[in-house]
Amino acid sequence: MDKNQYKQLVSEQTPKSPILKDCIKAFLVGGGICCFGEILKTLYEMTTLNEDEVKLAVSGTLIIVTAILTGAGVFDKIAKHGGAGTAVPITGFANAVVSPAIEFKAEGWILGVGAKIFTIAGPVIVYGTVASMVYGIIYWISSPL
Repeated sequence: MDKNQYKQLVSEQTPKSPILKDCIKAFLVGGGICCFGEILKTLYEMTTLNEDEVKLAVSGTLIIVTAILTGAGVFDKIAKHGGAGTAVPITGFANAVVSPAIEFKAEGWILGVGAKIFTIAGPVIVYGTVASMVYGIIYWISSPL
């Protein structure tokens, strides 16, 4: 079998993805998560919290809700239908931290959860930390005294 025959075989055997349908579902799920965040923001603004505290409360609530839904196996079902729509940064990150922890819980708290919790999110945290340090150094060097 040559290269062209192999490509043809692969294209015939690969299931066709309904791209438009997937995009609409991702848009609706991602939009729903963002709308939930806006509802939380509106509710927290009705309290005595200041603007910075409202932002923290919304972020914290979204992280906690996502962690609970991930632990209950619900977030995975939402992600199955919503695809990239569930990758809204804060909920996607919370899911990326909680999922490996749940998966490796059987191996124990130290060698399972503790060692694997940052398998997916660890590189993101390291990259963000290093990038912010580099940016800070560049800013410090370029700023006038």
